[in-house]
Amino acid sequence: MVDLKGQYDGIKDLVNSSIQEVLETTAYINGPKVHQFQKNLEQYLGVKHVIPCANGTDALQIAMMGLGLKPGDEVITADFTFAATVEVIALLQLTPVLVDVNEDDFNINIEAIKEAITPKTKAIVPVHLFGQCANMEAIMELAKAHNLFVIEDNAQAIGANYTFKNGKKAQAGTIGHVASTSFFPSKNLGCYGDGGAIFTNDDALAHTIRGIVNHGMYERYHHDVVGVNSRLDSVQAAVLDAKLPHLNTYNKKRREAADKYDAAFKNISNIVTPYRNGSEDSHVFHQYTLRILGSDRDALVKHLNENGIPCGVYYPIPLHKQKAYEDSRYNEADFPVTNQLVKDVISLPMHTELDDEQIEFITSTIIKFING
Repeated sequence: MVDLKGQYDGIKDLVNSSIQEVLETTAYINGPKVHQFQKNLEQYLGVKHVIPCANGTDALQIAMMGLGLKPGDEVITADFTFAATVEVIALLQLTPVLVDVNEDDFNINIEAIKEAITPKTKAIVPVHLFGQCANMEAIMELAKAHNLFVIEDNAQAIGANYTFKNGKKAQAGTIGHVASTSFFPSKNLGCYGDGGAIFTNDDALAHTIRGIVNHGMYERYHHDVVGVNSRLDSVQAAVLDAKLPHLNTYNKKRREAADKYDAAFKNISNIVTPYRNGSEDSHVFHQYTLRILGSDRDALVKHLNENGIPCGVYYPIPLHKQKAYEDSRYNEADFPVTNQLVKDVISLPMHTELDDEQIEFITSTIIKFING
């Protein structure tokens, strides 16, 4: 699904020298490389504060902790996403409220959010799924009207742009009150282990979060807030700082690969290619996800595997049907889109090293299967 070796070969000298610098300074935790990467990412995103941490799941949890959400507070998020989004809500003893998504871009449905808001609602967590922003303008308007926090789950969309109705653009993860991201190796900006970060333009919130990630300390052995141990190590920061200048190029290559996939599937009625919301830079294709209609998706998965083509089903089970998150509050009639998507979706290889020969082999194998 991703060719990390091929990507590494293209930047080997830069990555190796960056890691070597850490090894020679022996500043492995909160060293200069972490601070350098933080500043460079702030500049890239156009956001005031980036707070690195140990992984993307921690980032989301710490963002919620920083906002002071309390047990029993309701947090609205999408039913069609990875479990980490709802996992941290449950861990903090908040009440997850899962809602349906859009049929076109798979992102959280605005009308479903409206219907889910109650006096106990305190936050909305839009997930920018597969590399494209949710409808942030509408979400921010709702949040303002109901005095809610917006926490962007930006684990899959770093580098994507969101265009407002007036034409103004903003980077994914810089629009809500706070955002989280993951630097898992397969992400568009991935390290060589685990890593994550929190973004915000709120000075006071950034200060609180900086304490939380480091055991609640602002001064050594003075614990002012309840915190956790979640820090991005210097070696991972070195890798990320070496890769950051290439992120726009990486995302461009993903879009070019997506264009070629689109062209190959253009006249295949049983295949729905990914929807792009707005300008060319709106989607960074963390995943290239098709919908297979009128054909057996699971049989296609088997067929691709038999032909040596990796693929993924993201996601095969709605969160509201997961054993850990089942709740009598949920009504199946409220999740028509999610319940259908889990039967239809399939994600194809998507990375910076895809070449025309690979894409032709993948697409022709799929088309032959679909056409029988």
